[in-house]
Amino acid sequence: MGRTVTFKNEVKTLVGKEIKVGDNLPDFKCLIGLDVHTLANTGSKPRLFSVVPSLDTGVCSMQTKKFDTELASVNDKVAIYTVSLDLPFAQKRFCGAEGISNMQTLSDCHDHSFGKNYGVLLEGLPLPLLTRAVFVADAQGKVVHAEYVAEVTNHPDYDAAIAALKKCL
Repeated sequence: MGRTVTFKNEVKTLVGKEIKVGDNLPDFKCLIGLDVHTLANTGSKPRLFSVVPSLDTGVCSMQTKKFDTELASVNDKVAIYTVSLDLPFAQKRFCGAEGISNMQTLSDCHDHSFGKNYGVLLEGLPLPLLTRAVFVADAQGKVVHAEYVAEVTNHPDYDAAIAALKKCL
């Protein structure tokens, strides 16, 4: 059996390789609107990838708002992303309705390559979802913080992720 997390206390398997501190960020193909973006499109700033199952749920919404607010003061020096399997149109609607202005959304609905390459695609659900996770990388793309939240409905360690990102400045 592969790596697992719990989702509402039920064990679920994660598809893909676990990303660890010291690894280089893997590539992916995600959508922003109808445009395909890859790791190269994220630039050469320190980066934070906040991975959520769906922006339309409470914890995911709070996670996105928390990073958006907490990182507003360094937004010009970093690149911050929320990644989910939500359609790009739903992501845009959510950000507009919630006033999210610092985080960029990446939709992995195209081919699930982010989910597979970052080891966050949940297996065994009636629809595909990503597990909750946070990855921080320096300007060269080396991972300096990686957290897979053990219970998908719990919050990540915001302070640790934010501190890791700010340490890259």
